[in-house]
Amino acid sequence: MQRPTHILWVIVFAQFCCTSLWFAGNGVLTQLSDAFQLPEQALGYLTSAVQFGFIIGTLLFAIVTIADRFSPSKVFFICSLLGASINLGMLWSGNTLPSLVLIRFLTGFFLAGIYPVGMKIAADYYKKGLGRSLGYLVGALALGTAFPHFVSSFSAEISWQWVVGITSGIAVLGGFVLNLLVPDGPYRTAATQLKLTAIPQIFQNKKFRSAAVGYFGHMWELYAFWAFVPFILSAYAQDQSMTLNTSLWSFLVIAIGALGCILGGYISNAFGTKKVATTALLISGICCVASPFLYATPPFIFIPFLLLWGIAVIADSPMFSTLVVHNTQPDNKGTALTIVNSIGFAVSIVSIQVVATLSETIAPQCMLVVLTLGPLFGLFFFLKNKKCVM
Repeated sequence: MQRPTHILWVIVFAQFCCTSLWFAGNGVLTQLSDAFQLPEQALGYLTSAVQFGFIIGTLLFAIVTIADRFSPSKVFFICSLLGASINLGMLWSGNTLPSLVLIRFLTGFFLAGIYPVGMKIAADYYKKGLGRSLGYLVGALALGTAFPHFVSSFSAEISWQWVVGITSGIAVLGGFVLNLLVPDGPYRTAATQLKLTAIPQIFQNKKFRSAAVGYFGHMWELYAFWAFVPFILSAYAQDQSMTLNTSLWSFLVIAIGALGCILGGYISNAFGTKKVATTALLISGICCVASPFLYATPPFIFIPFLLLWGIAVIADSPMFSTLVVHNTQPDNKGTALTIVNSIGFAVSIVSIQVVATLSETIAPQCMLVVLTLGPLFGLFFFLKNKKCVM
């Protein structure tokens, strides 16, 4: 089926714009801490608040099958407006840690109508080459997540209030452009009624379960790594007695994941989605194990190592999402993606809090080793049931 060439690029653009809301608080955390006298544990609280809001949002969206019963483009648009508006709440001068946690929670809640719904829209347009298409979309997530760090790297010229305002502004732009230019896709099969039994039915499929468990292992590592990249870079610069633009390098380490997603999508066309997913998960697991040893190396080794980790840590995400879609009934695609995201982000909350706790008790170079559990778990169960995965 011939598709307008602009569709994928519009979805990618919108996904990038709207997911910039995700780490808007992390990108200006130092300035927020100074402005509102936040405790040292604020990074873990604010990051987990977004994840928890996303979990509750995706769980609710999945239970009532929002993305399958209503136009996904309109759901995306409405959630982009609401998420951007809530994000502006960080500008209130009377904020405290509880109010900021609530703001980040609500932002995460409305991201539930953006990230998985964007993948649902792509799945409604692409069957052949879906892995490549989702590679671009998840790559846009990496860029969007990294964007606040990029803006914050110019902190001498741009205040943190502008960072918050810019992220909200481009989120509105992304939602508007997608709603205007991307109608419902030709492969969309709308659910005609509320199906409260959809989630149990989806998990009865062994192929789906295997892909989902692989995704959960990947999620144990991904957001904890992203959340603590600035912390690791700051500690490394201090230990090396060097000056380092932590925000800029945090942006590069996270954003380079887009390259991994895109390359992985193309490679999957030749070698298969499953091989790309397992290879990326294996490489990122090795990076977890190697991190304490590489931390002691000079910058020309350690920084490229972080960049490699940044590529591998997310390259498997679009592959697992592709497997989830291909092993789900057409009228349940949106719900399947949403519930897998919900559980995956619940896993990420646990890993973020574990790393946050470890950061107070052990040396920075050792705190990310615990993330190895995710790749190990994901690879074990994914490969154990490899006959059940396409």
